[in-house]
Amino acid sequence: MNRMSRAGLAAVCATSLALTSVAHAAVVDTPVHDRATDATADISVIGSYGTGVFNESAAEIVAFHPATKRILTVNANSGRIDILDAADPTAPKKIGEVSGGENTTINSVSVRPDGLAVATVEPENKTDNGSVIFFDAANPGEVLGRVEVGALPDMVTVTPDGAYALVANEGEPAEDYSFDPEGSVSVIKLPSAVAAATQSDVRTADFRAFEGTLADKGVHIYGQVGDSTTEAQNLEPEYIAVSGGKAYVTLQENNAIAVVDIATATVEDVWPLGYTDRREVPMDTSDKDGTIDIRTAPVKGILQPDSIAAYDVDGTTYLVLANEGDARDWEAYSEEERIKKLGSKKLPPICEGYAGMTASEIEDFQSDENAGRLKITTAFGLNEDKNCYDDLYTYGGRSFSIFTADGKRVFDSGADFEKITAKLLPEHFNTNHTENEFESRSDDKGPEPEGITVGEINGRTYAFIGFERIGGVMVYDITDPANATYQAYINNRDFSVNMEALDDDALTTGLNQAGDLGAEGLTFVPAKDSPNGENLLLVGNEVSGTTTVFQVDSLIEPPAEPAAPETDSAQSSLSKGGVIAIALAAVAACIGILGGIGHILNSLLERR
Repeated sequence: MNRMSRAGLAAVCATSLALTSVAHAAVVDTPVHDRATDATADISVIGSYGTGVFNESAAEIVAFHPATKRILTVNANSGRIDILDAADPTAPKKIGEVSGGENTTINSVSVRPDGLAVATVEPENKTDNGSVIFFDAANPGEVLGRVEVGALPDMVTVTPDGAYALVANEGEPAEDYSFDPEGSVSVIKLPSAVAAATQSDVRTADFRAFEGTLADKGVHIYGQVGDSTTEAQNLEPEYIAVSGGKAYVTLQENNAIAVVDIATATVEDVWPLGYTDRREVPMDTSDKDGTIDIRTAPVKGILQPDSIAAYDVDGTTYLVLANEGDARDWEAYSEEERIKKLGSKKLPPICEGYAGMTASEIEDFQSDENAGRLKITTAFGLNEDKNCYDDLYTYGGRSFSIFTADGKRVFDSGADFEKITAKLLPEHFNTNHTENEFESRSDDKGPEPEGITVGEINGRTYAFIGFERIGGVMVYDITDPANATYQAYINNRDFSVNMEALDDDALTTGLNQAGDLGAEGLTFVPAKDSPNGENLLLVGNEVSGTTTVFQVDSLIEPPAEPAAPETDSAQSSLSKGGVIAIALAAVAACIGILGGIGHILNSLLERR
């Protein structure tokens, strides 16, 4: 889904309050922390910067520039990028900002090692084409230039070789569906210097070649208003990962991944992600049963990832997805409903004998204490011949998954996230990011995994998954993609502070004490690039407006350096052992020579 950072958000979020212009942040006294007994890595919170703005998306996407030790944080509330000095990662501080222009919203930022930074700019009318601005992270006062891209540019990333910037143009419809722009991916050729690209450097990878083919493949095409709406208009690119000359793009609402060839700016494939069968993988379905009840239910979870990351293992690319979930809920169309509403005057019922249940069992299944309040889509599962629902689909997987680059799922974390947080936070299980009500999200995507990134430490690869609702970060070792293992969980949040219960006078103090609320964007900083020489994780938290720095420590010894190969070349370096042997031989030779000289001198003296 397009993030909270939208022009005019203040009018939508009536309860959101800007607290103060004085920056503040808090590392809470006792962060929630857990570590597996056999963990190979651990995580701790070391520093934070706060904007002092509550529930206005004042910290979202984060990027890091190693040369200047600066964090670039998207502040959608101000329509700017905050430039933070992180030379001391325990106390990052704001030193500048970059604006996208009047009446615009910045949604994302990425930076190249030489300092060329690229940011996406959403115009006041989200269905108009957006733009990308360029600036120097080392001297961020002036925008270097601007190019036009597609509608609602939601995410940008610079390719690992620094040659291209890729933009996911989400193309959401107007609330009244008066216009629905096409989703697309912009491929921008970047200059070698720290300078702006030109409009001629921008190409568009669109989906027109797939028209009429995607729904039959299992890609979700729905919610179209009017007969003239195309599949290209229905697709909504969200996030991009890059590997081996390919861009892998999440189409969140469409339950699919698009594969883009970067060199040709062409969409090569679109493949569906499938579902999690909750008959086999349990979850907590009710926010009104008064207890933690993680159990199976006859529904399917739609894998609708927001963020995506990519990594390689022995030449094979794997994609790592945060299965957040999202619904289309506009003025002109809404797919979202609760299970208990099926069979009401406006909705068809659940089919007789569904999941082997009797009529009374179906009635019990639809109660608030069971699955009645679980949010589902009405766009899928309807048996049109019988006019009843013979399958039920809920949003998101409440998990993260690992896929091959051609669409095979090799791992899913299943019910881990709810089980782990239930153990650690039994009084605040599945709570929201603005209050601490027990189980308030059990009926709606649970902890809601949204952000994801990967990093390599001591030869092992780790995934870091951020939770938008309950908050915090999960750490998994994904070195073996098919056998990923839980490592640790940390949440820099004080659950004794309920922001929604505070009056205006107490909001500033409360926000400073609450810690992090609403994890959004995550960036891994390897030790070789970090200010303190340690592996870091940067997290932007949209509700608390905080940018927080975590340190990730390896619990294993680094792999041994390989021994230098032996060679017969006279030019090669000698091993330490060889050098020592030669030195000893030389000493022995010298002793022998000296002995010989002494013997000659003695003989001469005797002759005299």
